[in-house]
Amino acid sequence: MSVVHQLTAGWLLDHLSFINQCGYEIYDSFVRPCCVTLNTSDSLAGDHYPASTCATTHLSRNASGPGAGDAVETEGKTGKTRYVFREEFFHILKPHIVTAAQEQLWQGGSEVSLTETEASSGGVENRGGTKGGIGDLVARARKKRKRKCVFNQGELDALEYHTKIRELIWEGTLHLVQEGVKSGFLHCTTTKLSCSKNVVPGHIDCGLAELCEMAKQFPAINNSDRQAVQAIDDETFIPEQGLLSCITENNSSYAKMIELMGQKYLVPPKSSFLLSDISCLQPLLNYKKKYDVIVMDPPWENKSVKRSNRYGHLSSWQIKQIPVSALAAPGCLVVTWVTNRQKHLRFVKDELYPHWSVKTLAEWHWVKITKSGEFVLPLDSSHKKPYEVLVLGRVQGSIEEALRKPDDVLPIPDHKLIVSVPCSLHSHKPPLTEVLAEFIKPDVECLELFARNLQPGWTSWGNEVLKFQHIDYFTVLQDEK
Repeated sequence: MSVVHQLTAGWLLDHLSFINQCGYEIYDSFVRPCCVTLNTSDSLAGDHYPASTCATTHLSRNASGPGAGDAVETEGKTGKTRYVFREEFFHILKPHIVTAAQEQLWQGGSEVSLTETEASSGGVENRGGTKGGIGDLVARARKKRKRKCVFNQGELDALEYHTKIRELIWEGTLHLVQEGVKSGFLHCTTTKLSCSKNVVPGHIDCGLAELCEMAKQFPAINNSDRQAVQAIDDETFIPEQGLLSCITENNSSYAKMIELMGQKYLVPPKSSFLLSDISCLQPLLNYKKKYDVIVMDPPWENKSVKRSNRYGHLSSWQIKQIPVSALAAPGCLVVTWVTNRQKHLRFVKDELYPHWSVKTLAEWHWVKITKSGEFVLPLDSSHKKPYEVLVLGRVQGSIEEALRKPDDVLPIPDHKLIVSVPCSLHSHKPPLTEVLAEFIKPDVECLELFARNLQPGWTSWGNEVLKFQHIDYFTVLQDEK
C-alpha cells in the first residue's frame, strides 16, 4: 500500500513502497534470459546510447547474485529474480533551502515566518507570519512594484494564490507529518543530518524522445495493415517500428524485460504502453478503449525549460489538441498536474477543461517533504514552492448521466493534500492509484498521458514512457531458484 496515513486533510504516501509492490519479478528457465529484444538498426536509430555507469546497490547484505539486468541462469530449472527501485532516489534528508523555521513543522509549531518571501521582496519588515501579514505583504509588494518593479504580474498572481491556500497547506501537512512521526515512517532525527547533502544519482539519458522524433522518418504504415496491439512474449521479436506504431501489452502476472537501443527496461505485469510523441497518437485511438480515469502531466512551456533545452515542452494550443474526448468514457475522471504558474492553472480551468467538456470539481496539492517531515523548500519561498497543483474534473455527458449517481463512489472533495517524500528524479510524480480508489468504480480502465513510467492496470503514453523503467534505476533484491 502506498497510503501510509489518511486523514481529513489528505494522504501521506510512500512512493517507493508503491513501486516495489508493482511485481517486478522476472522468471527465467532453461538458461534463457527473459528479455524481449527490440530490433535496432543503425540506419534507423543512429548511434547507440551507452548504458549508464550508475552503481548497482544490493539491498540484501548477503546477496551475491547477478547485477541489475542479468538473468538468473539455471539448468533445466525455473529461477526468479526480484527487482526493487533504488532507495537512494528517495533519500531526501534535508530541505533544499534550510531556514530556522523548517523544524517547526514536525515539532508542531503554529506558524512559520515570512523570512524567505520578505527577503526576496527587498527587506519588507517581518510582522509575525500571520494570515493577515501575508495579505499585507501582497499589498506592499504591489505598491513596491510601482517604484522598483520587484514583482512581475505573474509573481503577484502566484503570491495571491499562495495567500489563499497557505493555511490549508500548513495545517494539513502538519497533521499528516505528526502521524508519520508517531508511526515511525518519518524520522525527526534526520534533521541532525541537515549539514549533509542530498545524494542525487546521475541522470540516465536513454534517447527515447529522440527515437520518437526519428520515428517520423520511418516509412508510413497503411491503417489497414496497422496492428492495433502487440503482446510481449518471451519468444517475440519486436522491431522498433512495431513498438512505435501500436500499443504494447504485458498481459502476464509477472514483469517482463525488453531491450531497446541497447538499453533494458522493466515492464510491470498487467500494463500496456505506447511510446510516441503527440503527433503519433492514432495507435492509442485504434486501441478502442474508453478510459474511466485519465491522468496527465503536460510538459508546460516556461522560460527555464526554453533556456535549458533539456526537456521538450508543448504550447497551450498543442495540449488542447489531445483527443481526450475520444478517449474518455462517460463520467471519466480527469486529473491534470499543473505548475505553480497561475497562467497554466487558469488555462486548465477556463479553457482546456471546457474544451474537453470536463467540469472542474476540485484542486488538490502535492506537498513535498523530507524524510524528517520538513518542507523541501520554505513554504513562503518566492521562487519555488514545496507543492504542486492537481486539477480534478469529470467529463460531462447527457442530463441522464449527470443525474445517475454511481454506486459506492464518493464525490470528489476539494482542497485535499497528497504529502510524500519526492523522488530525486525529475518529474517522477507520486502514484494516484490508491488515492483515487474511493472516487472511482473498481476495475476501471486508467490512462496516463505524458507518462515517464508504467503502472500495473494502467495504459501509459508518452515520448519517454519507459524512462523510469530503465534497469539502472532498479537493483536485484534477491534471487530465488
